[in-house]
Amino acid sequence: MSSSNTSNRRFTLSDFDFDLPENLIAQHPAAQRSASRLLDGSQTPLVDRVFRELPALLNPGDLLVFNDTKVIKARIYGEKASGGKLELLIERVLPNHEVVAHMKVSKKPLPGAKLYMAGGSRGGFEAVLLGRWPDANGHLFHLRLSDEPHKLMEKHGHVPLPPYITHEDSEEDVQRYQTVFAKAPGAVAAPTAALHFDEALLARLDARGVQRASVTLHVGAGTFQPVKTENIAEHVMHSEWYQVPESTQHAIAACKARGGKVLAVGTTTVRTLESWAASGQASGDTQIFITPGFEFKVVDRLITNFHLPKSTLMMLVSAFAGYEHIMGLYRHAIAQQYRFFSYGDAMLLTRTATESQTS
Repeated sequence: MSSSNTSNRRFTLSDFDFDLPENLIAQHPAAQRSASRLLDGSQTPLVDRVFRELPALLNPGDLLVFNDTKVIKARIYGEKASGGKLELLIERVLPNHEVVAHMKVSKKPLPGAKLYMAGGSRGGFEAVLLGRWPDANGHLFHLRLSDEPHKLMEKHGHVPLPPYITHEDSEEDVQRYQTVFAKAPGAVAAPTAALHFDEALLARLDARGVQRASVTLHVGAGTFQPVKTENIAEHVMHSEWYQVPESTQHAIAACKARGGKVLAVGTTTVRTLESWAASGQASGDTQIFITPGFEFKVVDRLITNFHLPKSTLMMLVSAFAGYEHIMGLYRHAIAQQYRFFSYGDAMLLTRTATESQTS
């Protein structure tokens, strides 16, 4: 599906741009998870489907791999001692009640400053700023909270909705910005391709003989970080923690041995599996940056939502299914009024021959 005229192309950031009407950015999920639309780009001609049709598109013995990360209520509002308002987005929980967070505030406080979160002594909690993270010049902040972080987030935190979703978080978001099988707390963004799966669809996949396995990648706020360098090789990728359990490693090997296809549910699963394949490390931090020319070693097919223009995820899906094919799918999706981004619709892709990026 990649055309010959792109086989030796040097891609730049502008290649991954497109005009998206604002009304196509989904602000709320579909009424039912599996009632969202599915653009089947795994074949030509492409087919407009409904997501609940997925089982018929897979074969017995295929393996679906999900990201089982759980979104935490990582956004917490507070104030400095001066009364100045601030917002924390907790990215990672460390031992000893310590966390790493993004901070939105008019004037950054100094190390040692005490912050009063969710009302402070008036029913909230306190946080002490220890410094920057991961070093003195880091763009994140290292803090110590007055109690166990997960407990405090559950009580005082807000669902960390993406920046393009404009409403305040509600009970609907608590339920729907979370997969039905989420179990490992740590993400500040949902693995959105998996939001389309409900229990009824999973039961039909089981009945079809499609196998399931899971990995964990705690999605960070960096997933929404724009690429700012026209030369994409200069982009510095954010770091995220991942784990590929031994049971999943065995399931993948068994799938390959029987001639089945490994289907990644979402780009976070792709990044996890290909990080493991490239490094040989089943757990750790990854900064993998997948662009055209990348050689995939594990994933055969991909279920993914529609991504932001000029994003690293547009580059990933272009590397996977071919640049021209992806841009054609996006043109079709816009013309057919598909819903975009986290609460939007999905597409099904098949891996093509590696499309190279010349230097």
